[in-house]
Amino acid sequence: MHPAVHPHAPPPPPGEPSLRSIGRLFPYLWEFRGRVLLALALLVGAKLASVAVPLVLKDIIDSLNAPRAELVLPLGFIVSYGLLRFASTTFADLRDVIFSKVTQRAMRRVSMAVFEHLHGLSLRFHLERQTGGITRDIERGSKALSSLVGYLLFRIAPTVLEILMVAGVLFVKLDWVFGAITLATLAAYIGFTVVITDWRTQFVRRANTLDSEAYGRAIDSLLNYETVKYFGNEKYEARRYDASLVEWEKMALKSQRSLGMLNAAQAGTIAIGVTLMVLRAANGVVHGTLTLGDLVMVNAFLLQMFQPLGFLGVMYREIKQSTTDVERMFQLLQRPREVEDAKAARDLVVAAGEVRLEHVDFAYNADRPILHDVSFVIPAGKTVAAVGSSGAGKSTLARLLFRFYDVGAGRIAIDGQDIREVTQDSLRAAIGVVPQDTVLFNDSIYYNIAYGRPDASREEVIEAARAAHILRFIESLPQGWDTVVGERGLKLSGGEKQRVAIARTLLKNPAILVLDEATSALDTRTEKAIQAELLEIARSRTSLIIAHRLSTVVEADEILVMEGGRIVERGRHPDLLVKNGVYAHMWALQQQAEEEAA
Repeated sequence: MHPAVHPHAPPPPPGEPSLRSIGRLFPYLWEFRGRVLLALALLVGAKLASVAVPLVLKDIIDSLNAPRAELVLPLGFIVSYGLLRFASTTFADLRDVIFSKVTQRAMRRVSMAVFEHLHGLSLRFHLERQTGGITRDIERGSKALSSLVGYLLFRIAPTVLEILMVAGVLFVKLDWVFGAITLATLAAYIGFTVVITDWRTQFVRRANTLDSEAYGRAIDSLLNYETVKYFGNEKYEARRYDASLVEWEKMALKSQRSLGMLNAAQAGTIAIGVTLMVLRAANGVVHGTLTLGDLVMVNAFLLQMFQPLGFLGVMYREIKQSTTDVERMFQLLQRPREVEDAKAARDLVVAAGEVRLEHVDFAYNADRPILHDVSFVIPAGKTVAAVGSSGAGKSTLARLLFRFYDVGAGRIAIDGQDIREVTQDSLRAAIGVVPQDTVLFNDSIYYNIAYGRPDASREEVIEAARAAHILRFIESLPQGWDTVVGERGLKLSGGEKQRVAIARTLLKNPAILVLDEATSALDTRTEKAIQAELLEIARSRTSLIIAHRLSTVVEADEILVMEGGRIVERGRHPDLLVKNGVYAHMWALQQQAEEEAA
């Protein structure tokens, strides 16, 4: 028994950013494990060389500070000093070069995974999504991947490693107090950074959410530019956009103020630690327990250690921010697919092309049923039309046949094969749709027609345009096939867009054709011209015509009259007129309206 339609699953809550993001990135990074391990080895080598530099500097100072300094001995240390400086810098540069391919490939793979998953999500998700907000989330998430890996592996880890090495050297070379001060300063610094950053993350996350909302509103408003102009609502749109920006501004200010507090706490911690270390080292020199070289070594270690530590707060904040952005992007990957291929799904085999609906029930939401016990057959090569008022459930039939949703009860079969038991790719390859609202890509006319079958030859594309009676129009344009149609095809008229849609579907050459209110948005003259073309296309295929205007379906082999999600009448056009029922009443009203319009 097949499951009923899945309820709409809300997006997972944002939650606290966590190291789960790093865990999800691990498979993408581990693909190049050799490069990762070599980069880590170079990282350790760079830090060992870096920690060795103050030790050699101490020996140079002590040698020069001796009563009778031998020139040969300092010269050897000076050469070693230069080589270590060179090694620490070079190892770090080599590490970045080797690891760059890993980060770039990980960004590419994750971005592709999100993109493919979004295309795999249900129509319900795409009807409810806000394009601008999702685009912003993906854009920030992709950039955050690189930042997250870079900061964690090549900033935080090396800094902590260096501080631990320095504490160990000070403990062994001098005394335990120097090591204790180093570790205590590190612990206090990290403590302040973590506590204050966690507190201010709420402001950063809220500011990002508001930023996405504002961006989404701006994109939505610009996409509906004509509607805004029709109603003179420019100021209204500006107020809505500004309302989002006002909230964002408040959160951004709170974020900035809390950042000032964090910087002050970090600076104070470092200042206290540095003062205590230098004070103890100077005291040791005065009392003769430490040499001048020891004082220089301690000072060099402090400069070398606390300089990157000064950026630890920035790095931690960036990691928190990057983790938040990556989490938002991975939440998209966690969105469940409402329509999935069965585990044992096989490709649809279309022999004749018969379509059969058996006792189909369906609801977009549980409290709002749409279809009730709908059953009919479209014999192979025949045309069946579904007519009725708006909301009767006609377009839902097309969405179920295309498997944008699964039926709640009953089944839909093509040549005896339940469409839930075949792959979605093979099902959709067998069905061509000419929709009511044709949306075109902001590209050339050639690209939009060739989209029906991207691997088609140019001759096949031209032939499809000829069959759709749009070839002459294309060739009359100054730029011909290279004419860009504008966003959503806005540079073309309704009839031109519809002919492009017909040509695109003809190029696909499907076994089953769905015409979903394909001419309802056109003027009467254009509609009649295109109707003839559509009927000619439908004649050789199994076709479902969904229509509001009855004049478009008079030649159908069977007409289904729908009301409230049920089939209330069925038959050919003349038979339904004789019945003098719902269809005859609709026909009379439409004929009267057309006469009055004429």
